[in-house]
Amino acid sequence: MKSYIAKPAEVERTWYVIDAADKTLGKVAVEAAMILRGKKKPIYTPHVDTGDYVIIVNAAKVAVSGKKEDQKIYKSHSGYPGGLKEIPLKELRASKPEEIVRHAVKGMMPKGKLGRQMFKKLKVYAGPEHPHAAQKPVEYTF
Repeated sequence: MKSYIAKPAEVERTWYVIDAADKTLGKVAVEAAMILRGKKKPIYTPHVDTGDYVIIVNAAKVAVSGKKEDQKIYKSHSGYPGGLKEIPLKELRASKPEEIVRHAVKGMMPKGKLGRQMFKKLKVYAGPEHPHAAQKPVEYTF
C-alpha cells in the first residue's frame, strides 16, 4: 500500500470565517493554525501547503485569561543598541488589535519558507466586516 502525497496543483482551497468575539486567544489561534496548515484535511502532507484560507473577524474583542491584559508584553528589537521596544497587550489592543491574533497564530506555524507561505493565507480584521464576500467564506465554529 502506498502513502498518498498531495500535489500543490490538486489542492482545493476553502475560505473560512472565524468570529473571535469573546473567544480565548489561544483557542482561536490553534484552530486558525490547524486550518492554515491543512491538518484538518485527509490529504494533509507535511511538505506541501494543503491548507485553506482563514478570515478572523472581531479580533479587537478576543478574550485573554488571568492578568494577561495588564501583564503580557510584546517585545521587538531593531538590532541596534537600545532598540528594544516593549508594548503591553492593553496598548496593542487599542492601537493594532489585529496584531494580537496574528502574532499568536504565527507562533504556531512552522518556521521556514513553507510556514511563511501558509501564513499569507491568514486575514485578520478588528471589526465584524471583511472584504472577502466574493470568495463565499464558510462560517467556522468550534
